[in-house]
Amino acid sequence: MQSLVVVAGNTFRETVRDKILYNLVFFAILLIGASVLLGTLTMGEQSRIINDLGLAAINLVAVIIAIFVGIGLVTKEIDRRTIYTILARPITRVQFILGKYLGLAFIIVVNIAIMFTMFLGTVWISGNVIYGSLFQAVELILVETLLVMAIAMFFSTFSSSTLSATMTIGVYVIGHLTSDLKAIAEKSHSQLTEAVLTAFYYVCPNLELLNVKGQAASGVLVEMGYQVTATAYGLLYAGLLLTGACLIFQRRDF
Repeated sequence: MQSLVVVAGNTFRETVRDKILYNLVFFAILLIGASVLLGTLTMGEQSRIINDLGLAAINLVAVIIAIFVGIGLVTKEIDRRTIYTILARPITRVQFILGKYLGLAFIIVVNIAIMFTMFLGTVWISGNVIYGSLFQAVELILVETLLVMAIAMFFSTFSSSTLSATMTIGVYVIGHLTSDLKAIAEKSHSQLTEAVLTAFYYVCPNLELLNVKGQAASGVLVEMGYQVTATAYGLLYAGLLLTGACLIFQRRDF
Protein backbone atom coordinates (compact mmCIF):
# COMPACT_ATOMS: atom_id res chain seq x y z
CA MET A 1 0.00 0.00 0.00
CA GLN A 2 2.84 2.37 0.85
CA SER A 3 4.50 1.69 -2.51
CA LEU A 4 1.22 2.47 -4.26
CA VAL A 5 0.98 5.83 -2.48
CA VAL A 6 4.61 6.62 -3.34
CA VAL A 7 4.06 5.94 -7.05
CA ALA A 8 0.84 7.98 -7.04
CA GLY A 9 2.56 10.88 -5.27
CA ASN A 10 5.49 10.90 -7.69
CA THR A 11 3.11 10.77 -10.64
CA PHE A 12 1.17 13.73 -9.24
CA ARG A 13 4.34 15.82 -8.78
CA GLU A 14 5.74 14.93 -12.21
CA THR A 15 2.47 15.76 -13.94
CA VAL A 16 2.12 19.08 -12.14
CA ARG A 17 5.54 20.06 -13.51
CA ASP A 18 4.28 19.39 -17.03
CA LYS A 19 3.33 22.77 -18.50
CA ILE A 20 0.70 21.18 -20.73
CA LEU A 21 -1.70 21.09 -17.79
CA TYR A 22 -1.49 24.83 -17.29
CA ASN A 23 -1.91 25.45 -21.01
CA LEU A 24 -4.99 23.23 -21.16
CA VAL A 25 -6.60 24.89 -18.14
CA PHE A 26 -5.88 28.29 -19.69
CA PHE A 27 -7.50 27.04 -22.89
CA ALA A 28 -10.61 26.03 -20.94
CA ILE A 29 -10.75 29.46 -19.31
CA LEU A 30 -10.66 31.08 -22.76
CA LEU A 31 -13.48 28.85 -23.99
CA ILE A 32 -15.60 29.65 -20.95
CA GLY A 33 -14.94 33.35 -21.50
CA ALA A 34 -15.87 33.00 -25.17
CA SER A 35 -19.16 31.38 -24.15
CA VAL A 36 -20.03 34.54 -22.18
CA LEU A 37 -19.27 36.70 -25.22
CA LEU A 38 -21.40 34.52 -27.49
CA GLY A 39 -24.14 34.52 -24.90
CA THR A 40 -24.33 38.31 -24.96
CA LEU A 41 -24.74 38.19 -28.73
CA THR A 42 -27.69 35.81 -28.60
CA MET A 43 -30.75 37.31 -26.99
CA GLY A 44 -32.76 34.90 -24.85
CA GLU A 45 -30.24 32.05 -25.15
CA GLN A 46 -27.42 33.41 -23.01
CA SER A 47 -27.80 30.94 -20.13
CA ARG A 48 -27.98 27.85 -22.34
CA ILE A 49 -25.02 28.91 -24.50
CA ILE A 50 -22.81 29.70 -21.50
CA ASN A 51 -23.70 26.38 -19.88
CA ASP A 52 -23.28 24.38 -23.08
CA LEU A 53 -19.90 25.80 -24.09
CA GLY A 54 -18.61 25.85 -20.51
CA LEU A 55 -19.36 22.16 -19.98
CA ALA A 56 -17.96 21.31 -23.41
CA ALA A 57 -14.71 23.14 -22.57
CA ILE A 58 -14.32 21.27 -19.29
CA ASN A 59 -15.03 17.95 -20.99
CA LEU A 60 -12.65 18.60 -23.89
CA VAL A 61 -9.72 19.64 -21.72
CA ALA A 62 -10.22 16.77 -19.27
CA VAL A 63 -10.31 14.18 -22.07
CA ILE A 64 -7.20 15.62 -23.73
CA ILE A 65 -5.31 15.37 -20.43
CA ALA A 66 -6.60 11.82 -19.89
CA ILE A 67 -5.50 10.63 -23.32
CA PHE A 68 -2.15 12.27 -23.91
CA VAL A 69 -0.86 12.46 -20.35
CA GLY A 70 -2.32 9.03 -19.53
CA ILE A 71 -0.49 7.37 -22.40
CA GLY A 72 2.81 8.94 -21.41
CA LEU A 73 2.66 7.64 -17.84
CA VAL A 74 3.79 4.17 -18.90
CA THR A 75 5.44 4.67 -22.29
CA LYS A 76 7.62 7.52 -20.99
CA GLU A 77 9.12 5.29 -18.31
CA ILE A 78 9.77 2.55 -20.87
CA ASP A 79 11.32 4.89 -23.46
CA ARG A 80 13.59 6.48 -20.86
CA ARG A 81 14.42 3.00 -19.51
CA THR A 82 13.69 4.24 -16.00
CA ILE A 83 11.25 1.33 -15.73
CA TYR A 84 14.20 -0.93 -14.83
CA THR A 85 15.13 1.24 -11.86
CA ILE A 86 11.52 1.50 -10.68
CA LEU A 87 10.80 -2.23 -10.87
CA ALA A 88 14.10 -3.01 -9.16
CA ARG A 89 12.64 -1.42 -6.04
CA PRO A 90 10.07 -3.14 -3.81
CA ILE A 91 7.27 -2.09 -6.16
CA THR A 92 5.16 -4.65 -8.01
CA ARG A 93 4.00 -4.06 -11.54
CA VAL A 94 0.39 -3.89 -10.36
CA GLN A 95 1.31 -1.18 -7.85
CA PHE A 96 3.14 0.69 -10.61
CA ILE A 97 0.10 0.72 -12.93
CA LEU A 98 -2.43 1.53 -10.21
CA GLY A 99 -0.15 4.17 -8.66
CA LYS A 100 0.27 5.90 -12.01
CA TYR A 101 -3.48 5.81 -12.58
CA LEU A 102 -4.35 7.17 -9.13
CA GLY A 103 -1.77 9.95 -9.41
CA LEU A 104 -3.19 11.19 -12.70
CA ALA A 105 -6.75 10.68 -11.45
CA PHE A 106 -6.03 13.12 -8.62
CA ILE A 107 -4.65 15.61 -11.16
CA ILE A 108 -7.83 15.21 -13.23
CA VAL A 109 -10.03 15.80 -10.17
CA VAL A 110 -8.10 18.94 -9.23
CA ASN A 111 -8.19 20.35 -12.76
CA ILE A 112 -11.89 19.67 -13.24
CA ALA A 113 -12.59 21.22 -9.82
CA ILE A 114 -10.66 24.38 -10.79
CA MET A 115 -12.35 24.67 -14.19
CA PHE A 116 -15.81 23.98 -12.76
CA THR A 117 -15.34 26.59 -10.02
CA MET A 118 -14.35 29.19 -12.60
CA PHE A 119 -17.26 28.12 -14.78
CA LEU A 120 -19.74 28.57 -11.91
CA GLY A 121 -18.20 31.97 -11.23
CA THR A 122 -18.74 32.87 -14.89
CA VAL A 123 -22.40 31.80 -14.69
CA TRP A 124 -22.93 33.77 -11.49
CA ILE A 125 -21.21 36.94 -12.75
CA SER A 126 -23.28 36.83 -15.95
CA GLY A 127 -26.43 36.90 -13.79
CA ASN A 128 -27.70 33.45 -14.75
CA VAL A 129 -29.07 30.68 -12.55
CA ILE A 130 -26.70 27.93 -11.40
CA TYR A 131 -28.67 24.76 -12.10
CA GLY A 132 -28.23 21.60 -10.07
CA SER A 133 -28.02 19.73 -13.35
CA LEU A 134 -24.61 21.31 -13.97
CA PHE A 135 -23.21 19.36 -11.02
CA GLN A 136 -24.69 16.15 -12.43
CA ALA A 137 -23.08 16.80 -15.82
CA VAL A 138 -19.64 17.51 -14.33
CA GLU A 139 -19.78 14.37 -12.16
CA LEU A 140 -20.38 12.26 -15.26
CA ILE A 141 -17.66 14.17 -17.13
CA LEU A 142 -15.29 13.11 -14.36
CA VAL A 143 -16.41 9.48 -14.67
CA GLU A 144 -15.99 9.59 -18.45
CA THR A 145 -12.50 11.08 -18.06
CA LEU A 146 -11.47 8.35 -15.62
CA LEU A 147 -12.75 5.75 -18.09
CA VAL A 148 -10.88 7.32 -21.02
CA MET A 149 -7.74 7.44 -18.89
CA ALA A 150 -8.10 3.71 -18.18
CA ILE A 151 -8.45 3.07 -21.92
CA ALA A 152 -5.27 5.07 -22.61
CA MET A 153 -3.29 3.22 -19.94
CA PHE A 154 -4.59 -0.16 -21.17
CA PHE A 155 -3.29 0.44 -24.70
CA SER A 156 -0.01 1.97 -23.46
CA THR A 157 0.93 -1.25 -21.65
CA PHE A 158 1.52 -3.10 -24.94
CA SER A 159 1.91 -0.52 -27.74
CA SER A 160 3.78 2.65 -28.69
CA SER A 161 2.67 6.18 -27.80
CA THR A 162 1.43 6.96 -31.31
CA LEU A 163 -0.51 3.73 -31.67
CA SER A 164 -1.94 4.05 -28.15
CA ALA A 165 -3.15 7.60 -28.86
CA THR A 166 -4.71 6.51 -32.16
CA MET A 167 -6.53 3.56 -30.63
CA THR A 168 -7.70 5.54 -27.60
CA ILE A 169 -9.08 8.35 -29.74
CA GLY A 170 -10.73 5.75 -31.97
CA VAL A 171 -12.43 4.06 -29.01
CA TYR A 172 -13.49 7.47 -27.67
CA VAL A 173 -15.12 8.42 -30.98
CA ILE A 174 -16.77 5.02 -31.37
CA GLY A 175 -17.94 5.20 -27.76
CA HIS A 176 -20.00 8.26 -28.61
CA LEU A 177 -21.41 6.60 -31.74
CA THR A 178 -22.38 3.19 -30.38
CA SER A 179 -26.12 3.74 -30.86
CA ASP A 180 -25.53 4.79 -34.47
CA LEU A 181 -23.33 1.74 -35.05
CA LYS A 182 -26.08 -0.55 -33.84
CA ALA A 183 -28.63 1.11 -36.12
CA ILE A 184 -26.29 0.86 -39.11
CA ALA A 185 -25.55 -2.80 -38.32
CA GLU A 186 -29.26 -3.63 -38.25
CA LYS A 187 -29.79 -1.99 -41.65
CA SER A 188 -26.64 -3.44 -43.25
CA HIS A 189 -27.04 -6.02 -46.02
CA SER A 190 -23.52 -7.36 -45.47
CA GLN A 191 -23.10 -10.01 -42.79
CA LEU A 192 -19.43 -9.08 -42.33
CA THR A 193 -20.24 -5.40 -41.85
CA GLU A 194 -23.03 -6.26 -39.46
CA ALA A 195 -20.75 -8.57 -37.44
CA VAL A 196 -17.95 -5.99 -37.21
CA LEU A 197 -20.25 -3.13 -36.20
CA THR A 198 -22.06 -5.31 -33.69
CA ALA A 199 -18.72 -6.33 -32.17
CA PHE A 200 -17.74 -2.66 -31.82
CA TYR A 201 -21.11 -1.97 -30.20
CA TYR A 202 -20.63 -4.59 -27.48
CA VAL A 203 -16.87 -4.21 -26.91
CA CYS A 204 -16.48 -0.42 -26.87
CA PRO A 205 -17.85 1.53 -23.89
CA ASN A 206 -21.06 3.48 -24.48
CA LEU A 207 -19.78 6.93 -23.59
CA GLU A 208 -23.06 8.57 -24.57
CA LEU A 209 -24.52 7.16 -21.35
CA LEU A 210 -22.23 9.59 -19.54
CA ASN A 211 -23.18 12.57 -21.68
CA VAL A 212 -25.95 14.69 -20.14
CA LYS A 213 -24.49 18.08 -21.07
CA GLY A 214 -27.43 18.90 -23.35
CA GLN A 215 -30.01 18.47 -20.60
CA ALA A 216 -27.79 20.13 -18.01
CA ALA A 217 -27.33 23.24 -20.16
CA SER A 218 -31.11 23.71 -20.16
CA GLY A 219 -31.41 23.05 -16.44
CA VAL A 220 -33.06 19.64 -16.80
CA LEU A 221 -32.14 17.23 -13.99
CA VAL A 222 -31.64 13.55 -14.81
CA GLU A 223 -33.12 10.93 -12.51
CA MET A 224 -30.89 9.92 -9.62
CA GLY A 225 -31.24 6.26 -10.62
CA TYR A 226 -29.79 7.06 -14.05
CA GLN A 227 -26.97 9.07 -12.49
CA VAL A 228 -26.00 6.21 -10.19
CA THR A 229 -26.29 3.57 -12.94
CA ALA A 230 -24.21 5.60 -15.42
CA THR A 231 -21.56 6.28 -12.78
CA ALA A 232 -21.37 2.61 -11.80
CA TYR A 233 -21.15 1.60 -15.47
CA GLY A 234 -18.24 3.96 -16.16
CA LEU A 235 -16.28 3.03 -13.04
CA LEU A 236 -16.84 -0.71 -13.57
CA TYR A 237 -15.63 -0.48 -17.17
CA ALA A 238 -12.57 1.50 -16.02
CA GLY A 239 -11.89 -1.16 -13.38
CA LEU A 240 -12.01 -3.94 -15.97
CA LEU A 241 -9.59 -2.06 -18.22
CA LEU A 242 -7.19 -1.44 -15.35
CA THR A 243 -7.33 -5.14 -14.48
CA GLY A 244 -6.48 -5.98 -18.08
CA ALA A 245 -3.66 -3.42 -18.08
CA CYS A 246 -2.17 -4.95 -14.93
CA LEU A 247 -2.35 -8.49 -16.35
CA ILE A 248 -0.70 -7.46 -19.62
CA PHE A 249 2.00 -5.42 -17.90
CA GLN A 250 2.83 -8.31 -15.56
CA ARG A 251 3.52 -10.58 -18.54
CA ARG A 252 5.53 -8.02 -20.50
CA ASP A 253 9.27 -8.57 -20.87
CA PHE A 254 11.71 -5.66 -20.58
